[in-house]
Amino acid sequence: MAKLIYLTNVSLDGYIEDDSGTFAWLPPDDEVFAFTTDLLRSVGTFLYGRRLYEAMAVWETDAALAAQSDLTADFARAWQAPSKVVYSTTLAAVSTADTRLERRFDPAAVQELKATARGDLTVGGADLATQAFRAGLVDECQLFVLPLVVGGGKPGLPTDMRVDLELLDERRFRNGVVHLRYRVLGR
Repeated sequence: MAKLIYLTNVSLDGYIEDDSGTFAWLPPDDEVFAFTTDLLRSVGTFLYGRRLYEAMAVWETDAALAAQSDLTADFARAWQAPSKVVYSTTLAAVSTADTRLERRFDPAAVQELKATARGDLTVGGADLATQAFRAGLVDECQLFVLPLVVGGGKPGLPTDMRVDLELLDERRFRNGVVHLRYRVLGR
């Protein structure tokens, strides 16, 4: 059975976006970029909320972005390869290949997807991830902790439930980013 992995960037104080809705804080760094690209190679399906999907779709819809360097081209290929499921009640259509639109999050359908998938699944977007945590579907939590405090905004992890975790791995990058990989316990 495939794993469902929550993979996100968070500020040191635990937010994925600040009070103004900004989330583009990741300092440009080839080491982190290459590491993230390698993580995506095991992914068979991305589960996205609308806002994150719209932010990430440029890796397929903007050829100039991928053409900036070998690293960006490699990331674009790694991002385009998996299937994508976008959960949105407001999005009219998707703009990327091998992408389907769902109007609501159905835990049973995600469980079936985990059972039949050839690669791991990732869930992106805090609201969608919280639904997956509540349904007991998340197997791993991988956080890129960024070296900054934003003081408020949208929390990166569920705030209304306890989630016990076991640290599986950590990696420190030269730019101060730390990648933490946890197994979700008690599912």
